[in-house]
Order: sequence, then C-alpha cells, then structure tokens
Amino acid sequence: MSLKDFLTYQAKTSPNPIGLEVIKAKGSYIYDSNGKKYLDFVAGISACSLGHRHPKVIKAIKKQLDKFLHVMVYGEFVQKSSVDLCKKLASFLPSNLKVTFLTNSGTEAIEGAMKLAKRYTKKSKFIAARNSYHGSTQGALSLLGVKNQKKGYGPLLPEVNFINFNSSEDLFKIDDNTAAVILETIQGGAGFILPKLDYLREVKRKCEEVGALLILDEIQPGIGRTGKMFAFQKYNIKPDILVIGKGLGGGLPIGAFCSSRKLMEKFEYKPSLGHISTFGGNPVVSSAALSVLNTLENEKILDKISEKEKLIRALLKHKKIKKINGTGLMLAIIFEKQEEAEKLVKESMKRGLILFYLLWNKFAVRITPPLNISFRDLTKGCNIIIKILDDISN
Repeated sequence: MSLKDFLTYQAKTSPNPIGLEVIKAKGSYIYDSNGKKYLDFVAGISACSLGHRHPKVIKAIKKQLDKFLHVMVYGEFVQKSSVDLCKKLASFLPSNLKVTFLTNSGTEAIEGAMKLAKRYTKKSKFIAARNSYHGSTQGALSLLGVKNQKKGYGPLLPEVNFINFNSSEDLFKIDDNTAAVILETIQGGAGFILPKLDYLREVKRKCEEVGALLILDEIQPGIGRTGKMFAFQKYNIKPDILVIGKGLGGGLPIGAFCSSRKLMEKFEYKPSLGHISTFGGNPVVSSAALSVLNTLENEKILDKISEKEKLIRALLKHKKIKKINGTGLMLAIIFEKQEEAEKLVKESMKRGLILFYLLWNKFAVRITPPLNISFRDLTKGCNIIIKILDDISN
C-alpha cells in the first residue's frame, strides 16, 4: 500500500486527505506503516464503539464466518444472528419501536424511513433542520440543511422545508401536508448541538396535531455515545421512527430503522417489496452488532460514560477553548478562530493523537473516542491537547 497509489486509484472526498497509511488498529490505538501509534479520539467518526478489533466482536465475526456468509436477499431467510440482533434492539426500545429493518448504512436507513413515512401517512412533505446532515444519497441529501453542500446535485426532492433547530417559533411550518419531521436528536455536523429542554416534545406534539411522523436520526448519538443506549431517552420523547447506524456495527457497515409493526407492515403489500436490500442484515455484520450490544450491556460500559465526560471537561480547560458542546462521549471543542481548530487537528496528528473536524462548524474539533476507552488514555489525550494549545498560545 502506498500513498501514491491511494491518490492515483482511489476516489477522494477532498483535495487534501490525511493520508495516514494504516497497518494495524487495536483497542484505542491505530498504527501506521512506520510503526508509529496514534491514540484514537475519533473512533471512525463514532463508528467504533468498542474501539478497534474488540476481542468479543472479532470472536462473533469468526464464529459466523465458519457458518455462512450472505445467502439470500434481506427478509426472506431466517438468519439467527440478524433475528437475534433485532430482538436485542427491541429489548432497549419502547413498545412503538420494536420492529427493525436492517440496512447497509445510515443513509440507506434514512431513505427507508422517508419511504415508510410517505407510505404510512400518504403525504409527501418533509421538514428538516438547517445545518443538518442525514447522509449523501439523493433523498438524504434533500434533507441536508446546508445549501452550498447540495450545489450541482439538483434537482433533489421537492417539498422539503427547513426549520431552525431548537426554534419553537418555526414549528408552524409543520402542517397537514407534512409526512414527517426528521431531526438529529443531537445535531452532529452543526457542532454537537443539544436540543433545548422540551424542544423535541414540542415537535412531537405538533406532529401529533397534524398527523405527521417524527423521525429521529441517531446514526451518530445512538448506541451509547451519550451515556444512554439511545439519545432520545435523555429527553423523555418517543419518535415514530428511529434511525441508527455507525456505532452499532463495531467497525463493520450497518444501518437500521426501527418502528412499530403497524408501520413496518406497509412495506409488505400494495406493493410487496416496498423496501428491499440485498445485503441488509448480512449475518456477519449482524453478529458483530449483536456482540456490540451484548458487550455494552454486560460490561456496563454506559455506566462510566458520564464520569468520562466529567474527566474530559475537567482536563480541557484552556483560554483558547471557548466552550465544549455535546454530552457523554460526543463532545466538540469550540474555538474562537477557525485556524485554532485546524492547528490543533494537524499538530495532534504529529504528536500521536487523532482528532478531526465537524462537517459544518469550522470552529469545532470532535472528541468521540471509543466508549470503552480507559481513563488513563483519556487523560493522556487531553494532556496532549492542552500542551498543543499552550504551544499555540506562546
């Protein structure tokens, strides 16, 4: 593997990718081709909930590999790992979210959730939030709340209107023609923006008034990242459709959307095959995901998230830091100047710490380490950050 071949043959997402040549990853560390190790404070953009190559996840993958891989298009054959995964998810969810449709990615799950909302309500209008991010496929892109990011890809879906996240005044836009309101429970790309007290409940009440569904996107904040298995559980709210992904797979690609039997059965007839996926519910991926959920539960990893957040906030006190957004291990350092965020990310890589940016907030640096990261490694990483900020200040 070489950087030259990477730049020559693999499509890129930006003109200047980081280009780290990875040869190994284990626990909370990633190793490059020169043998240098990096403490990972990003976890694959919140995807590696249990760090890299967690032994229980690897064991579950290998066990399934010895049985079978893909055997049939989603939803036709009974595959134990996928059934067990859906059953396990149901054990954490309220009664109206007990049925799960497994997909290959979060953005595919968003597409499925949008289709389900249209099918059930027989309406076509969607309400999304400005500065939102729900994925990059055409439907999900239509919901994306940053105009510049959509240039060159139109026309997208019509009848998508935008509101300001946390603005009660904007809720009048949710009307009788609305199929669904789709929000990130915690806005990710915007800077890990938490919903204000009762905001999500206000949205849900308005949806109920007009016969619209509430879809909550927890592709990033779900699966324990906030200290709850699902972030909506912090806000005394039950969505009609829940979308998850990223951290569920333990490093393998997965997405899912959960709802009630009453809603989900709409995919079964008039017409049948209302939403289909060849590789959704892949048995190897499902085995990994089931292991993630079991490990989070059995090892009581979520019980320590609040304490880890407190440690980070206690250690990251510096005149350069304006504030820290977010909750749990979904945190964002906010700076006064964009160049300060950029310097921190670039310098941290040189010193063996992986940090990264957020999509839309250019003053932010994400801290989303593995949920099971040790207190010692958290302290080590935070100390590196403070030392860099001291050096920048001098």
